[in-house]
Amino acid sequence: MSAKESLGYYEPKKHKPWFDEGCTKLLDQRKQAKLQWLQDPNELKGDNLNNIRRETSRHFRNKKREYLKDKIDELSMNSKNKNIRDLYRGINDFKRGYQPSSNFVKDENGDLLADSHNIFNRWRNHFSQLLNVHRVSHVRQTEIDTAEPLIPDPSPF
Repeated sequence: MSAKESLGYYEPKKHKPWFDEGCTKLLDQRKQAKLQWLQDPNELKGDNLNNIRRETSRHFRNKKREYLKDKIDELSMNSKNKNIRDLYRGINDFKRGYQPSSNFVKDENGDLLADSHNIFNRWRNHFSQLLNVHRVSHVRQTEIDTAEPLIPDPSPF
């Protein structure tokens, strides 16, 4: 069994929920028009490219406006229905906007590590030091907690 069969494909998170199949088709048309213009840069193909760019931008703008209008309507419905948790969750999503995830870790000296291999090694060393403690020389008896009951056994009447 291959990894593809057992794990499947990784679907990256969509950062633009309004981006759909129509947007993808227009984007492909724009790329094709640009390639045709680059192969033969004449005025007719340049005008065609500009028209497709204009149409694509207009479509993207309208899709984004429609998406934002739907989100605002959803927030107003949450407000009217007293659904406060979803209301504030939606407000915070708008307020924060897109925040790309950062994969930085500090090493022992406080320097930032950005390489995934170095980050993996840093975490491995950290947990190795944290979990594999073999240098305990002495433990005082008072530090050991036992599970003995603190309440005396009940006496029979």
